[in-house]
Amino acid sequence: MIYFDSAATTLQKPAAVSEAVAEAIRTVTTPGRGDHPAARAAADVMLRCRTEAAELFGVPEPDSVILTQNATHGLNLAIKSLVSPGDTVVISGYEHNAVTRPLHAIGDVTVKIVNGRLFDPEQMAEGFRMALDGDVKAAVCSHVSNVFGYALPVDEIAALCRQRGVPLIVDASQSAGILPVDLSRWGAAYVAMPGHKGLYGPQGTGLLLCGEGQRPRPLLEGGTGSLSRQQEMPDFLPDRLEAGTENVHGAAGLLAGMRFVRQTGLGNIARREGQIMAALAEGLKRKGRYRVFYGGGEQAVLSVVPLDTEPETLADFLAERGVAVRAGLHCAPVAHLTAGTADTGTLRFSASYFNTLREAEQVLALL
Repeated sequence: MIYFDSAATTLQKPAAVSEAVAEAIRTVTTPGRGDHPAARAAADVMLRCRTEAAELFGVPEPDSVILTQNATHGLNLAIKSLVSPGDTVVISGYEHNAVTRPLHAIGDVTVKIVNGRLFDPEQMAEGFRMALDGDVKAAVCSHVSNVFGYALPVDEIAALCRQRGVPLIVDASQSAGILPVDLSRWGAAYVAMPGHKGLYGPQGTGLLLCGEGQRPRPLLEGGTGSLSRQQEMPDFLPDRLEAGTENVHGAAGLLAGMRFVRQTGLGNIARREGQIMAALAEGLKRKGRYRVFYGGGEQAVLSVVPLDTEPETLADFLAERGVAVRAGLHCAPVAHLTAGTADTGTLRFSASYFNTLREAEQVLALL
């Protein structure tokens, strides 16, 4: 199979990831629930995973790295910690349902959407500058659109938020492991990301990076292995947000994935993925049968709208020939409304470090 659906989940993982999971299954239990070797080994896995993430993503303290089950889990924690009914929130026009649905669920939230043109970061930054006026409780911005591969101007948006004193939440689902992500440089309140995409970890893993001074609200209450006599959740991280038995086996795999990313180098990963996407984009443009959404540079995602069929029909055609892609709205209807593709959705190609230019050529030959 030729797999071009890594924006959903990377399929090909470094061998070290499955090896680490298998080793953890054999040797570790639950951290904080005993002083025997298997529990101590579990605590060591969790600490090493947090430390690796802190070093990779500019987090001053490893305890401020929360292990989540996915990016959606992290975004819910972040959003529901900062936003209450009656608040006003600014978001980009390229957000995923993982952002918009939690805001809707809170209720009575005024959501100001910055609808900048695709691949126009200056307009997007200007839109945030204007929207952040007034009593805004939080801003949320995807680092990279999961539909179009558009890298939003997070540096500029973060600077505006710092100037206005507005807490910023960054969704790094499509950038972590490919582009630089730095909590401290941005001064963000929270950064959320999955473990199973560009970090090459197992599904069921994710990270929430908590900025200095944040006191997040738990979504779950329960055992933490600490302060067991009191009925309130601990007021310190990571225990405050990690109730119940943790996915230590997944954390072991995520640790191995992050080590692969650091050893390989973000620049090398981004260049390889960018070369593959550029080859696909140029080839599709030459065919003249597709509306191609591609911003150039080192992006790992591109979308197309076929001019003579439906995206789902073309996705089925490719699947029958051993090519995995995704068609539809990609859980991001707001992004499609902003880009003008809400009626059709798009067919999305997304690469990982394990794709090749030869695979791009093979796909183009089918199209």
